[in-house]
Amino acid sequence: MKQFAWILFITGSLAVPAQKSAAQSAPYSYKVSQDRLLFHDDVDREQKRLLAIGGRPGDIIQVSRDPDINLAVTDALIRRVDALQQNIEVDSSLNTNLKKRYLRGLDFLLSGYLHHYGTKDFPATMAPELVQAFENAMKLDEKSQSIEPVIESSSYGTGKILMDCFLLPYENAGIGPSRLILLRKYGLLHPSEILDLLKKNPDVPFADSLIVVAGHHNIRQLYDYAAASNSLGMRIRGSRDTLVHTVARMAASRSGQLYFPFLDNLLKGKITMEEIDRVKEDDLNYFRLLVRTRIDYAARMLPPLRDTALEMDALKQMLSKKGKDIFVNQINALHTQENPAIRFRVLDPLTPEELYYLVVLSEDEIYTSSYLGVYERIFQRMANPRGDSLIMRVHGDYFRKFIKMAAAYNKLDHFLASMDKDHANAVMWYFVYGLEKAGEEEAVDVADSYSSIFEKNPGLAAYVLRVVKWNQEKNLAADNKRGTIIYSLLRTLFESADTSQKVDLSSSLGIPPIYSVGHKSLQDKDGKVIEQVFFYGDQDKDGQNSFADYMALFRGKAEWKITENPEWVTITSTRGKPVWIFANKPLYGEDDPDARAQSHLSDYLFDHHLKPTIIIHRGHSYHVRYTIGQMPASAHIVVLGSCGGYNNLSEVLKISEDAHIISSKQVGTKTVNEPILQAINNALLSGKDIDWLSMWKELGARFKNDAAAKEKFDDYIPPFKNLGAIFIKAYRRAMGGD
Repeated sequence: MKQFAWILFITGSLAVPAQKSAAQSAPYSYKVSQDRLLFHDDVDREQKRLLAIGGRPGDIIQVSRDPDINLAVTDALIRRVDALQQNIEVDSSLNTNLKKRYLRGLDFLLSGYLHHYGTKDFPATMAPELVQAFENAMKLDEKSQSIEPVIESSSYGTGKILMDCFLLPYENAGIGPSRLILLRKYGLLHPSEILDLLKKNPDVPFADSLIVVAGHHNIRQLYDYAAASNSLGMRIRGSRDTLVHTVARMAASRSGQLYFPFLDNLLKGKITMEEIDRVKEDDLNYFRLLVRTRIDYAARMLPPLRDTALEMDALKQMLSKKGKDIFVNQINALHTQENPAIRFRVLDPLTPEELYYLVVLSEDEIYTSSYLGVYERIFQRMANPRGDSLIMRVHGDYFRKFIKMAAAYNKLDHFLASMDKDHANAVMWYFVYGLEKAGEEEAVDVADSYSSIFEKNPGLAAYVLRVVKWNQEKNLAADNKRGTIIYSLLRTLFESADTSQKVDLSSSLGIPPIYSVGHKSLQDKDGKVIEQVFFYGDQDKDGQNSFADYMALFRGKAEWKITENPEWVTITSTRGKPVWIFANKPLYGEDDPDARAQSHLSDYLFDHHLKPTIIIHRGHSYHVRYTIGQMPASAHIVVLGSCGGYNNLSEVLKISEDAHIISSKQVGTKTVNEPILQAINNALLSGKDIDWLSMWKELGARFKNDAAAKEKFDDYIPPFKNLGAIFIKAYRRAMGGD
């Protein structure tokens, strides 16, 4: 192929034997009028610039690593442009003004290519098309005809450069229409930019068709523009396209967001906006409609339909939000209520399926006792309380999440015992099977579940490991990279759960150490360890009480000095190695004074070049996202003190990919938080590395004789047992190393 390309290049060069080389300077091998010599020189200069791409002048334009592409580009921009120069100069049918016009056009063509090639919409390979389009346009321009047909038939990049070639000294008649053609072509290439383009050009004749393209590409963006009281908004609202018209109707309503979860069924005529209107102000019935719709959509995702409904994510988000706001937050808030009938009364109307979705979509916020109460009611309300029947009712939707949570809260054995053994084995088989086609979160759910399974049911753990090995071999044989990586990681993680095998996860998975954190890695350039603690003011005073408990760890202690201002406290060590702790005060009131305090504290740390390597979250689980949102990339240890579900783990590791994360399945409690934080600070003061294995062993011994405290401690997950976080680290490294 390369030899053939060289032959074409040489043969093409021989086809114009009288031409000068672009690398040569005048005199030319053909007679050039003195008044046009400058125009020829401008073309030659651009050719020399092209031949010098990469800093080393040569005979080939180096725009690609592929030599065939470079030869094709060189042939177009050197040989064919040379031929055009000669033809323009010697063509007796052209007057001198036209000759200057076309030579100037070649100059613009070359400089335009040089400026744009390799950028968005301007591939390096466009050179042959560009030169041919110029020839075609020149023939039309000679006859005073519009170049519009050439622009219409060309790619956007070619048309954009070509149009600049026919602007001076006068515009071709097709320039005006061609601008509209290029606007349309650009919009089709970049549908996410269409509505912004139309906002500036609302009256273009093809606006309606572009609105349809933009709307189908980004429904949320369409919704925002449809609500505007301008020309574009009116045009969107007047569209006859079913999707655009429906979204425009939604945007016209003050409660338009409540329709989004049902958009697909609205478009299919399975529900009307009027039917949604009848329940949207009724929390219970709106939630029920969400669940019914989710189950309907889940069924459609299965064979043979394999149909993914529009706005599935909107349905998930709304279902999660309503479930937490209406039900989960209420039963969480009543966690001290000893009478279950009172605490869980809000759940009385709910069906097993509705309770199921409460569980799987509130992982980051549901308390252990809340989960157990919901789980119990799921099976109480089933006429035939079988776990496999429950999974079938929801068409397998979120079944991995349900099993993962059942394992975490010690209910997996009960769940599997509710069905016969063959069905139980089948459920666990599919729990592990097919992860190469699933999202990252589902693979993390499988990884997260194994520690609990191994501790409670070694026989089941052995079965799960066998299924993982089978899937690993299957994906390896199919040469499925993603599947092979997923199952290889899971196998390594699961084998490490058996401490007798002594698997070194760090070296096996290619990740930094997970069993310890070196003291030096936590220090700044001056040898200080900086901690930042996030507190939140709450109406129920939980945050304020948590702050008071935390400060009791330091007040009156000779090894610590406390200074404070209205928004935060600074705690510094007076003995041992330098440790500086900054904690905002849990202020409560209008306009989120605690958020301002956190922001001002973060600004202070930044301005004084203080980079926290330890981040501690103290507050309810619904505050976690605010802590993570302010977490610096310098964080090496992150103590969430509340639920460490997938979303939280994933976001933390996006910010600091090697962070050691301590999280809890339950709300953080001072009974456990304070001993953990004390153990960390003691290690820091002594200058020792933090050894999670020995620290957790000592903490376990401390809580051994206090059943209530031990139960809470067992809800905390140390970094070396946080298989979900370890999987995310290793998986992203493996997939990113391609």
